[in-house]
Amino acid sequence: MNGGGEERHGDVLVQQVQDALEASDHYLLKQVFVILAPASNYGGDSAFHVDRHHRTTGGTDMNRLEGRAALVTGSTSGIGRGVAEAMAREGAIVVVTGLGAERGAQVVDGIVAEGGIAHFVEADLSGGGSEIRRLAQEATALAGRPIDVLVNNAAYLVPPHPMTESTEEQIDQVLEVNIKAPYLLTATLVPGMVENGGGSVINMGSIGGVEGIKFTSLYGASKAGLHSLTRSWAAELAADGVRVNTVAPGPTLTESNDELRPLLEKLAQSNPDRRTGSVQDTAAAVIFLASEDASHIHGVLLPVDGGALAI
Repeated sequence: MNGGGEERHGDVLVQQVQDALEASDHYLLKQVFVILAPASNYGGDSAFHVDRHHRTTGGTDMNRLEGRAALVTGSTSGIGRGVAEAMAREGAIVVVTGLGAERGAQVVDGIVAEGGIAHFVEADLSGGGSEIRRLAQEATALAGRPIDVLVNNAAYLVPPHPMTESTEEQIDQVLEVNIKAPYLLTATLVPGMVENGGGSVINMGSIGGVEGIKFTSLYGASKAGLHSLTRSWAAELAADGVRVNTVAPGPTLTESNDELRPLLEKLAQSNPDRRTGSVQDTAAAVIFLASEDASHIHGVLLPVDGGALAI
């Protein structure tokens, strides 16, 4: 994405948040929540990069994922990076993937500096089946064992717009990255999980896939489809020891969108818990679902949104 395009989208976003707050419009606030929901950018001037760089702090020495191999897509920045770092702190061998070798190396170096184990595979999830299979093969080889935990975090988000203005290219790109890629990657890795005694798949959903929000139908439809895959895969794979669940973040404050902090904090006042989400909030939910603490949990959608979906 070019800098000018991102700046223009950012100006529009700020204005939409301000309008929603000034109008005290509950429906408009919900729309802004979807706009601010985290997603990874997979290139192109039309993408709105909301999944920003943020390093989680704190952690635990519980080692709930000790010795397991985890692959996190879209993990060179934002929530994906936070999830990868949190999994490493829990003892997992983490495979980071996304676009940009330099950013990937930074994530890996940070994890290793903290005593964790991590590797990077650069991959473009819009590249089709051959690219997905290559990612799966290289991730498994680098981990030195079958992938135990797959986090389908990467997503492609276009700016909000009327459905009559969606282009065929946008439709193809959103469905390619948000539906086809996680479908093929999961299908490629699940046999290894089953052969190895089980595993966990966690899909990164969105509150926009639960509620109908105007101007976000394309992204919302892709996330609703991912939620549906979670339920179907859970029903299909539970008997084989593979658990499949969804985490659905609300607006999440990261270092790169810190300029929106005052607006986000005001927006959060419409939530039952009255605070803005952090990368660590979502990472904690993912760790829980990936661990044996959630051994009897299949097919759930876990919102990490301060209660936004409850009202």
